[in-house]
Amino acid sequence: MSDPKTIAIYDDRAAEYAGMTDQYNTTDPRLVAFIAACPEGGRVLDLGCGPGAAAARMAEAGLAVDAVDASAAMVEMAARHPGVTARHATFDDIAGEALYDGIWANFSLLHAPRTDFPRHLSGLHRALKPGGVFLIGLKLGKGEARDRIGRLYTYYTEDDLMDYLRAAGFTPTDIKHGQGEGLDGTVSPWISVIAHG
Repeated sequence: MSDPKTIAIYDDRAAEYAGMTDQYNTTDPRLVAFIAACPEGGRVLDLGCGPGAAAARMAEAGLAVDAVDASAAMVEMAARHPGVTARHATFDDIAGEALYDGIWANFSLLHAPRTDFPRHLSGLHRALKPGGVFLIGLKLGKGEARDRIGRLYTYYTEDDLMDYLRAAGFTPTDIKHGQGEGLDGTVSPWISVIAHG
């Protein structure tokens, strides 16, 4: 994420966001499946970690967690969790090859402009170990727009997302749909995909 307005909103409303999401993020069935798909003691990346609730759950399960976020306020909150190494970084800061057994990109890459999305996915595929697990969550729809509080979103259809994932080298294996209320109060449909590198 590199949109300054979106980052500023997360900085300003980090505590409110944590209050809305922490409880669900620690019990999310998708997170349970992601953890189970990673090897014991494996190294994982939480991309766009927010307040760190999911990263904390991964650490509790024995995974070595690298948590990153473009919001300094979110990084500060995530770093308070035992076992979580949190740092300030954007999507473009993820580099390296075959570093991670798993990458958790749960509702983070939806803030990247569509033109940057293929580059980000390719970089994450390189950073993932062969056969590693990748989870991505996005809001369903078309186009790019700002929400009621000014955050930039890029929306995807399921077919579009599958095409992008396969083009980057991922093999989608599990797809789930749902809907949820965002920080702006809007209920939106979403898609969550587990894939392998």
